[in-house]
Amino acid sequence: MKRILIFLSLSLLLACATAFAHDKIEAPKSCKVCGMDRSMFAHSRMLIVYTDGESVGTCSLHCVATQLKENPGKKAKSLLVGDCKSRVLIDAHTATWVIGGEKSGVMTELPKWALAKKEDADAFIKVNGGKIAGFDEAMSLAEKEQD
Repeated sequence: MKRILIFLSLSLLLACATAFAHDKIEAPKSCKVCGMDRSMFAHSRMLIVYTDGESVGTCSLHCVATQLKENPGKKAKSLLVGDCKSRVLIDAHTATWVIGGEKSGVMTELPKWALAKKEDADAFIKVNGGKIAGFDEAMSLAEKEQD
């Protein structure tokens, strides 16, 4: 009986450690543009990697648009975004984006959510509304909000 309790305790401890490890996100902790805590917005955070090697972390596509507008001479090598469902960073250009819907966006009136899988985007739309879009449309809408 004592072995079973020890086994269950260790299993629970391992499960909790795994859950906490999943919530840890890459640096920086705060959004470069607005200062919001990026771990709180892991589902919408983004990471710009410039061709000069500099990385800039933001809380949202809105803040990426602001950062890129403020640095017109810098070229982005890659843009990564937090998958709205898993919170794992994915390529923003290949993500399936959902525009609009009931779920409030981050730093925007018109929500823009990225998902790694189209079927996840379809399921998201069934619950929250919105429409499927590509990165270019989502980015264009975010840039228009800058004006």
